[in-house]
Amino acid sequence: MPDLPALELLLAVARLGSLGRAAAEAGISQPAASARMRTLERLAGVPLLERTPRGSVLTPAGVLVTEWAGPLLDAADELDTGLAALREDHNTRLRVEASLTVAEYLLPRWLVALREALPGVAVSLRVGNSTDVAARVLAGEADLGFTEGVRAPGGLDSAVVAHDRLTVVVAPGHRWARRRSPLPAAELAATPLVQREPGSGTREVLAAALARHGTLAADPLLELASTTALKAAAVSGAGPAVLSSLAVADDIASGRLVAVEVAGLALSRSLRAVWPHGTHPTGPARELLSLTRGTA
Repeated sequence: MPDLPALELLLAVARLGSLGRAAAEAGISQPAASARMRTLERLAGVPLLERTPRGSVLTPAGVLVTEWAGPLLDAADELDTGLAALREDHNTRLRVEASLTVAEYLLPRWLVALREALPGVAVSLRVGNSTDVAARVLAGEADLGFTEGVRAPGGLDSAVVAHDRLTVVVAPGHRWARRRSPLPAAELAATPLVQREPGSGTREVLAAALARHGTLAADPLLELASTTALKAAAVSGAGPAVLSSLAVADDIASGRLVAVEVAGLALSRSLRAVWPHGTHPTGPARELLSLTRGTA
């Protein structure tokens, strides 16, 4: 197959009647244009141009080749325009999936910084538990995800973007609020708690921490799908809850909730950005990932 620039040059000769003028329009020298035409004729196996003192005219074979080349060049232009539109869309749109803790307490300031760095980018954010986030990133429904489980979900590469600690909290009237010594991990495990739904990173971290003590958690007292609902239930006295320290800092400071220390229970965790394994974030996703580095 001849290359597209050679076909474009041939069409320019047909339109302008001169190889020299066609070369000037293409921004190349006349010797380079002549070499390109010789290569095209060699590929075609027949002469395509006839050089005369008055310029260059197409041979009958050259006329046929221009007729065939026209639709091909139009299709190439359409493909190039489409690819440019795809690149433009990719560079001006960012789809983010995030777990509740990241979405509520970390992403807002990252997105403000992203807006300052890339003011033309439109960001769509969908919030869910860590399992849902991972599934959507794997399905190609997001350019970047943020999870809060024990480890990076399977099939995804990750980078730690922040550190967090879970805190056991109760209402001020709860008996644990008056403890003078740390709560035994076994007692926490045996107590029905107000918990997030299955698939939540917070619930996964708590279960893993208790499992290291050889204990099994009691059935949840309540299962709720948002941090706000968990806090409200704990404040109302429904029962103890285990929440991100980011989520309960203000409530503890105001006295609405009381933090309960648990003996020997490791409740720290890493919050991660995730993307499909073997790929690398590009465009706005790469910029957002770089903006998170200061919190890791």
